[in-house]
Amino acid sequence: MMTKTTLTTSQSTGSNTGITALNKKHQATVNKAVNWLLKHNAFNNTRDLVYDNLDENVCEYDSKELRQIDRKCESSFNKYLEYTSELPSREVKQIEKSELY
Repeated sequence: MMTKTTLTTSQSTGSNTGITALNKKHQATVNKAVNWLLKHNAFNNTRDLVYDNLDENVCEYDSKELRQIDRKCESSFNKYLEYTSELPSREVKQIEKSELY
């Protein structure tokens, strides 16, 4: 015997961001933008740690690890901007008001 399960919107999209779009048709794009913002925040935290642990005698541009994480940080923020450009301004403002921004 098969049972049918019903998923809520947050379960079906796999989103645990807690940000609900003002207009339901924008929810998928809001989720994508927020996920890229979370990735950017993680890369930015890592970049800060790498920068803080650099040797005093090494120029920051000579550090391969710092250049790599800086590229990832820039790339993730560009993806965030790409998705927010598809959203109305009120949806973007809602993301920017959240504690994630």
